[in-house]
Amino acid sequence: MKVNNHFWVAGALLATSAFAQNRTVSTTKTQTEVSKAFISKPAVSETWVADLQDGRYKNPVLHADYSDPDACRVGEDYYMTASSFDAIPGLPILHSKDLVNWALIGHALPRQVPVEHFEQTQHGNGVWAPAIRFHKGEFYIYYPDPDFGIYVMKAQNAAGPWSEPILVEGGKGLIDPCPLWDDDGQVYLVHGWAGSRAGIKSVLTVKKMNAEGTKVLDAGALVYDGHKVDPTVEGPKFYKRNGYYYIFAPAGGVATGWQIVLRSKNVYGPYERKVVMAEGKSGINGPHQGAWVTTSPVNGKSEDWFLHFQDKNEYGRVVHLQPMRWVNDWPVIGNDPDGDGIGDPVLTWKKPMTARKYPLATPPESDEFNGPALEKQWQWQANPKGTWAMPAAGFLRLYSYKTPDNAKNLWDVPNVLLQKFPAEEFTVTTKLRFTPNEKLTNEKTGLVIMGQSYAGIYLKSGKNKSELIYAVCQKASDGKPETTRIVAEFKPETDLYLRVKVSKGGKCEFGFSEDDANFTMTGEMFQAEVGRWIGAKVGLFCTRDTQTNDSGYADYDWFRLTQ
Repeated sequence: MKVNNHFWVAGALLATSAFAQNRTVSTTKTQTEVSKAFISKPAVSETWVADLQDGRYKNPVLHADYSDPDACRVGEDYYMTASSFDAIPGLPILHSKDLVNWALIGHALPRQVPVEHFEQTQHGNGVWAPAIRFHKGEFYIYYPDPDFGIYVMKAQNAAGPWSEPILVEGGKGLIDPCPLWDDDGQVYLVHGWAGSRAGIKSVLTVKKMNAEGTKVLDAGALVYDGHKVDPTVEGPKFYKRNGYYYIFAPAGGVATGWQIVLRSKNVYGPYERKVVMAEGKSGINGPHQGAWVTTSPVNGKSEDWFLHFQDKNEYGRVVHLQPMRWVNDWPVIGNDPDGDGIGDPVLTWKKPMTARKYPLATPPESDEFNGPALEKQWQWQANPKGTWAMPAAGFLRLYSYKTPDNAKNLWDVPNVLLQKFPAEEFTVTTKLRFTPNEKLTNEKTGLVIMGQSYAGIYLKSGKNKSELIYAVCQKASDGKPETTRIVAEFKPETDLYLRVKVSKGGKCEFGFSEDDANFTMTGEMFQAEVGRWIGAKVGLFCTRDTQTNDSGYADYDWFRLTQ
């Protein structure tokens, strides 16, 4: 672990302590490297890069769970957001110059509202399919909470700060909103309905909004009923082109559906309907729900593209990029070799035209914990408290936090720090030192693969020792208990390396080491599972089961994802 003397880093004063003086200098990083880490540069994944660097790209362009993506262009810049459900911070903001290389630049939602409600785990609730737009110098994100209503947030800069959420329309079951500013100044909102809350689904509604786009003004009108041919039509996106109003919408179910487009000369219809993309022979299931983007002109010519998701089970809903063209005022998405107007998704394709070549960029995956803030990929299972984690220059300190009284397992624990799976195959290794409170037992910290079932390897405090536990919790979402076994024992404050190897199909094997070279694996394979509407995640936790006025803690030196 790293020595932390009395010095300034990025404006943060790190005081010398007995803890710091007792640490040894890391062989992997120096204080100079710590300071250099504050210089921002695009992350480049070791596990998945979509840019083939020969003028082509491969799908998915984001092999991570950015569900229900929506995007807009501002000049030569592209911005994307996605569903984040109960994870905090929510509403990720990604930026690209070429629609292939995407950097994660922040989140619009630092805490979910109502704040107190989301201080407890709310799996599957929270932020559903959002829409991002740029209008008259401002960014807008409209997002639905199926239990509370539709909200809007605004910002001058996509990276933030964003305004507090404004309730556009309250109510249960209002989902998947998207605005449209019409040529005559009228503002409209299209949205779907969640059957689980509203008691009806597979229909789309258009409503008027005020000029600020902050309040719905009427009850709206039904513009499409998909029950007969497009069951579970939802996720509408609103556009206008050549005098037509267009509603792009997925139908047929998340993993099994297709992409339709509706068009009309009148905002309230009647709308014509056409399937514009389906799985075909591609093997890319359920290709739908996303964003139409027109590129910045190059030599006077623009291109049309479509970003959408594919459900890959434990890997979540990954993001694909499809070529798009217009034929007789209908879009054709993907490749259409038979000319029937229904495109098949592509696996590789020529990159979008740009004025110049841009460097590789991907969302961050590893974290050296070198600064006063976590890397942007991390999210909690609920609205966070300041006592859960305190980043410092060179390490992340997780304080043990009491699990809720009703918690049956980690599924119910808010202070689990997680990130998305970034590829089909990857390895996570983290270095830690555990300093439990000597007066307590049963403090725990370690590495976990989270889903509706989960597994992890963690240290559990005992009297003058820490036990290393391998735990599996099948049907965690149903309140089932962990099955555990002790794999080793260590003295408190022993430097330890924990690892999980994820192979194709979400097969996970955990292990540990005292030297980061020779790992003892558990020999058991755990099948990663989906969460609620999300893919599996990997991350860290630090908990206790009793109340105290001073908790123990774990210091994480780094967290690295490699191939």
